[in-house]
Amino acid sequence: MPKWYQLFPRSPWLSLYAWIVFCILPFFFLFRSTGWQEIVLGLSLLGLFFLLYRFSFFLNGTLFYMAVILEMAVTSVMTLLFGYVYLSIFLSFFIGFTENKVRFFVLYGLHVLTVTLSVVFGFFTQFELFISHLPFLIVALIGIVLLPFATFSKARQDYLTGELEYANERIAHMSVVEERQRIARDLHDTLGQKLSLIGLKSELASKLIDKDPERAKQELKEVHQTARLALKEVRELVSTIRTVHFEDEIESATQLLQAADIQFIREGGKIHGEMPLLVESILSMSLKEAITNVVKHSKASYCRVNLNSSKQLTVLQIDDDGIGGSVGNYIEGNGLSGMRERIEFINGSLTVEQSQGTKLIIAVPHVTPQQKEAN
Repeated sequence: MPKWYQLFPRSPWLSLYAWIVFCILPFFFLFRSTGWQEIVLGLSLLGLFFLLYRFSFFLNGTLFYMAVILEMAVTSVMTLLFGYVYLSIFLSFFIGFTENKVRFFVLYGLHVLTVTLSVVFGFFTQFELFISHLPFLIVALIGIVLLPFATFSKARQDYLTGELEYANERIAHMSVVEERQRIARDLHDTLGQKLSLIGLKSELASKLIDKDPERAKQELKEVHQTARLALKEVRELVSTIRTVHFEDEIESATQLLQAADIQFIREGGKIHGEMPLLVESILSMSLKEAITNVVKHSKASYCRVNLNSSKQLTVLQIDDDGIGGSVGNYIEGNGLSGMRERIEFINGSLTVEQSQGTKLIIAVPHVTPQQKEAN
């Protein structure tokens, strides 16, 4: 449905200028009349039509049908008195936005019938006027017959698209809930038993510290080992919680660039099997950020992604032929500082080159600072 401030219906068939012409033309037909009474009557009917037209979008039930019937009556009177049939095109688009099929076909049938009868009677009452713009009448009648179906199909498609988006949001929400439950189960299974063991051994060590110091030391040593094992398992669990795979992000980037009418060029190979999940996740998130910047800011015609991945190092290059800009402004304006921080967290580097477009060069080693510390 159009918003309250929209006077002209949206349609791929007619531009805003065509709708403006349909609004201006009535004055030409009205001022052809010599009597001021007819001019006043025509202006009043025209104002009444647009007033009813706007209110029709917010009415329901009996009031809705009354408003539409009054609009049909005004259209018929304007056709018979002044030969202006083009208000019926507004009504055709309005009927096309009707969601209920029964209501749509009832209004569609009444509208086509009233317009056809008005035009036929108009030929008898003002033959010369109607015959003078017969080609336009034929085009208008074809539009009145076809446009409601086109608008109805488009509105139906928009409704189904909205339902699909809502369903996807629900699925995403349920996936988040399921992931939270999985994390809770994994944390319970990972930490529950070991924390209980640590508590029992710590309590035992406190009791043995005076009676059997050697055994107390052994118990404390086992507590320390258990705590290190628990910490290692928690780190492994956390590293897999938000794993973003590079190939999945490539697929998303392809769809996003296609939607933005930007050519996507993929070069190089795939992620090396030795790359840690944390490094792959950060590299994938950097790719996502870079592609989003290309779509939003670059106005590019193509975007190239080149990946070279070895056992120790991966280099990712993302370049486009967009408008670019100064490096400083690009970083501050497009969130590259956050990308740089994530990459530097894993001892990587980010380089921005700009000449005829923008090129990002991301180099990341496969050994993270956390792994070095653990070793």
